[in-house]
This record gives sequence, structure tokens and C-alpha cells, in this order.
Amino acid sequence: MILAIDVGNTNIVLGGVENGKEIFSARLASDKNKTEDQYALDIKGILDMNHVEVNDIEGGIISSVVPYLQSVLPKAVRKLAGIDIMVVGPGLKTGLDIRTDNPGAVGSDLIVGAVAARAKYKPPIAIVDMGTATTMSVIDENGSYRGGMIIPGLWVSLNALSAQTAQLPNIDLTGKAKVIGTNTVDSMRAGSLIGCAAMLDGIIDRVEEELGSPVTAVLTGGVSPLVAPYCKRDFKLEPDILIQGLELLYNKNK
Repeated sequence: MILAIDVGNTNIVLGGVENGKEIFSARLASDKNKTEDQYALDIKGILDMNHVEVNDIEGGIISSVVPYLQSVLPKAVRKLAGIDIMVVGPGLKTGLDIRTDNPGAVGSDLIVGAVAARAKYKPPIAIVDMGTATTMSVIDENGSYRGGMIIPGLWVSLNALSAQTAQLPNIDLTGKAKVIGTNTVDSMRAGSLIGCAAMLDGIIDRVEEELGSPVTAVLTGGVSPLVAPYCKRDFKLEPDILIQGLELLYNKNK
């Protein structure tokens, strides 16, 4: 079994993968104040909870958008399991033809998502990842990574709305939203969920216009299940696509 670790600005997704099958998946908060010892204990607890022995871990791979954790988590795994894990970054074989202005500046999470989506779907593909930021990556008809878009994330926007206005409360996004809200909370929920879904529908329309062909639209990220039901486009909901991509990269480079 390998450990696949995807580090975002808010959450860390930790997955155990074996022969293409996800054995377990768990989430931790991305905490830049924690030490490698504390993360080693966190990972050991997750393994225990899922009845996985440390000796079952034969390798691992990490993708991180938080530089500090990109250093700390491999040390935590080494301390726990006595193995060195791969880090997604320069020097790792991806098989992607990256056609951006500066290929080395493309986020590791975007690369991992693109690798997984290209392996599963026929190009062209647009991958939308809804985390702290909402990102969109485009793979053209030749399978090349063309670039994308970075958008303020759903929770970032909602929290800013509450923080910067005197009469709008903090809300959760559970419960069904309808286009025309009849009270403040319902109106905020409608604007957040349905507004975000409409934005994604419109962005994919414009991607297709720019490419000149239809795309397969893939949706992932922590808040994607909240938004997906309100999208009119046929998004392929893939909550664990980054774990799949990490396993593909591990196998390509081991």
C-alpha cells in the first residue's frame, strides 16, 4: 500500500491506495504550527482507525501547495514508517506537455488533477477543483496542459461577505437552496451555491468557445458535492481524483 497525501491550504487529504483501489481516505487540518512528530502521531492514528499496520506502507507521494508542510510531512512519514516519499515537483516524470508561460510555476495540485483526468477521460478536458481557491485547468484535444483560471473559493467569498458587511451573518451551506431566497440566510445560501454553480456553467461554456470544441468537465475538491447538484452542465464529480493522480505519478516514477 502507498500513502497518497494531498496538502491544500485548508485541508490535508490522506489516502491509502493499493493496486488502484482506495483502501481509506481521511482529512486533517493544514496546520503550519504542527511539528513532524505531531503529524506522525496524526497519521498513526488514522492508520490505526482504518486497521492498517505501519509495515503495510511500502511507499508514498505528496503534493503540497504549502511549502512548510511539503517539508514536514515527508519527515513525519519517515519517522513513522522509515521510508522516503516522493514529492510532486521539478524532476518528477508526469507525462504532461505543459504549455504555459512558465511550466515550473504550475501548482503541483493542478498537475496531479490533470494527470488523473487525462488518464480517465478523453481530451479536451476542463478540471475544476473547489478548495480554498477554485481552480480550473484545461487539457486540449492533444492532451497538452494549456493553462486555466484561479478564482476566490466558495468559503473564502462567503466568509468575506459576512466579515465585510454589518448585517449579514455567518451561515452554513447545508439544506436545499432555491434561486429566489425569501430571507437573509436563504438568499445568502442561494447566492453562494447557485451563484457558484452558474459561474462554473458559464466558465465551461467559455472554455469550449475558446477551444472550439466540447470538453469533458470534471469537478473535484472539498466543497464540490455542495455545488454539483445546482450545475446545469454534466460535470463528472470526482471527489478523490487527486488521490488517483498521486498513485499514477507514484507508479510512473517508482
